[in-house]
Amino acid sequence: MAIILNIETATTNCSVAVARNGETLALKEDYSQGFSHAEKLHLFINDAIKESNLTTETLDAIAVSKGPGSYTGLRIGVSTAKGLCFGLNKPLISVPTLTSLAHQVKVADGIIVPMLDARRMEVYSAVFDSNYKQVRDTEAQILDETSFSRYLSQGKVHFIGTGVDKLKTIIDHKNAIYIENKLPSANEMSLLSFRKHEKSDLENVAYFEPYYLKDFVGVKQKNN
Repeated sequence: MAIILNIETATTNCSVAVARNGETLALKEDYSQGFSHAEKLHLFINDAIKESNLTTETLDAIAVSKGPGSYTGLRIGVSTAKGLCFGLNKPLISVPTLTSLAHQVKVADGIIVPMLDARRMEVYSAVFDSNYKQVRDTEAQILDETSFSRYLSQGKVHFIGTGVDKLKTIIDHKNAIYIENKLPSANEMSLLSFRKHEKSDLENVAYFEPYYLKDFVGVKQKNN
């Protein structure tokens, strides 16, 4: 048996799930448009553990969404997860953000493209088949009218995530299915982290870093 605390902070959704053997016992998340991770993450962790009738000592591992995604969001999630691992002497598991997002789509056939908004017309995306096998690596790509044309010409393509709003303004294709208003959630991490735990696919707590995909670019303040 494995009880795992799952933490997802790669986007505006501050999400925490406690799971037993891959099944979510308790889920706490803030699906609003603003970042609330600094204020709510630790509260959600405590609430989810309490709702599951467990304690931190009963956890077998801590899992965190590794990215890509928001630089600040990922830093908060990973720092919290590593702190818990050190404090409780528990192993750390990382789950690719786009992989867990893809698992929100349940289809018999076709392609699944999870995508997260980046700067301007850029997104972070990956491509999976209907069995969640990754068929194209995670990339930072600039969207245009030819994006994903290879997959669209072959059949249905299900797009999900915060990058959907950008893509649907430039691609109107009969095979494009846009799944809107969906964010990565710790709920889908439950099964994925359990599978990695079963294989002892763990991270080095001291050296693990989020998968940013691109270097952080800050916004320069204008002088008044």
